Amino acid sequence: MMILDKALQLREDQDRPVRVALIGAGFMGRAIAQQLLTPLPGLRLVGIAARRAESAQRAYLEAGVTDYARPENASQVDRAIVAGRAVVVEDPALLCQADGVDVVIEVTGHVEQSAHTVMQAIRYGKHVVLMNAELDATIGPMLKVYADRAGVVITNTEGDEPGVALNLYRFVKTIGYQPVMAGNIKGFYDVRRNPDTQLGFAEKTKQNVNMVTSFADGTKLSMETCIVANATGLRAGRRGMFGHRCAHVKDVLQHFSAEQLLHEPLVDFVLGAEPGSGAFVVGYNDNPYKAHQMSYFKMGDGPLYVFYTPFHLPHLEVAVTVGRVALFQDAAVTPIGAPVCDVVTVAKRPLKAGELLDGIGGFTCYGMIDNAETSIGQNTLPMGLADGCRLLRDVPADQPITYADVQLPAGRLCDQLRSEQNAHFADALSRSSLSPAAAL
Repeated sequence: MMILDKALQLREDQDRPVRVALIGAGFMGRAIAQQLLTPLPGLRLVGIAARRAESAQRAYLEAGVTDYARPENASQVDRAIVAGRAVVVEDPALLCQADGVDVVIEVTGHVEQSAHTVMQAIRYGKHVVLMNAELDATIGPMLKVYADRAGVVITNTEGDEPGVALNLYRFVKTIGYQPVMAGNIKGFYDVRRNPDTQLGFAEKTKQNVNMVTSFADGTKLSMETCIVANATGLRAGRRGMFGHRCAHVKDVLQHFSAEQLLHEPLVDFVLGAEPGSGAFVVGYNDNPYKAHQMSYFKMGDGPLYVFYTPFHLPHLEVAVTVGRVALFQDAAVTPIGAPVCDVVTVAKRPLKAGELLDGIGGFTCYGMIDNAETSIGQNTLPMGLADGCRLLRDVPADQPITYADVQLPAGRLCDQLRSEQNAHFADALSRSSLSPAAAL
């Protein structure tokens, strides 16, 4: 069976590389550009779109590429690609529409802007790799519906925690163990963090301060575990998950029984645990002979076993995801159907009527994972849609914000797609709300 590295090498030998367009040239986008411009066998970064052309140019220059074209339409993009020139555009639609692009990587972290980009890419027959948990956790299941209709693949990326967890999840199933928990190894979590408290760290690491804040206040954690839930069917044990503090990730087994996890398999996280980064999956197998073998190999006495990866390297591993998608139509992380979990908007401090919510990584709110039938049943506002919403009433700190509490900005595509998602999966969500597990 041909494996990915050989398949990519064959494409290189045939001079038929997978042609990749990158949308976004921030901290992570530039890191991905560096990796893809190494170059890698069988892959070519043919274009970068950024809201400011200088950002895309910088990404190329940092990788030693000084000759780039500035096309004004998709036909000019294609001519530049054929000529072997790097492409810089401000409008991502030009790359989505170009015949010379096979796969689009979306790495902006925005929701509304990215919804337009992804829908354009799908419409023009491009596979989509998302390094955008914000979009995926909010309307990923509906985007998957559109991708399926168009015959293309949409997937989150390997290297980010959802991809690390899903690779482990598939491995655990392949070796004959039943995955009953999956999640993140989280070092720090404080819902009160805001752009002021995180400014110093953002400047030190040269990252966007709102993105860094979303890491610290738990919003990104909830979005990543929501993506895992939607790709596996695992559920949240409660709003926000349990998040037990552990010395080592293996200690998670001290907090859950096999009976509990078999009854309701979970997404969750461990806090402050060694090895300090990465993702984990708990697998179940009650075979006594296999238990003896696993004990010998220092995996514990069973029937629960912890498998973990002690790192995540999204900028390096995204190339693997691109290859899987383009050559084998194999998604790394994609919704399996109706949303299983959601990320709800919660007030970060007491909020007053008339205030404008500043969205992910801001001063006004944070996101918490919840089971989808609960969040939709309670009419809670998805965190991915919070930016720009105006409060119609006061909301106390740490209270979920509902649609009834806000006025949405007019004319957003992300709101339209979210409404479509709720309607499309209404029957499945209704059945889920009646299940025994949902009643816990």
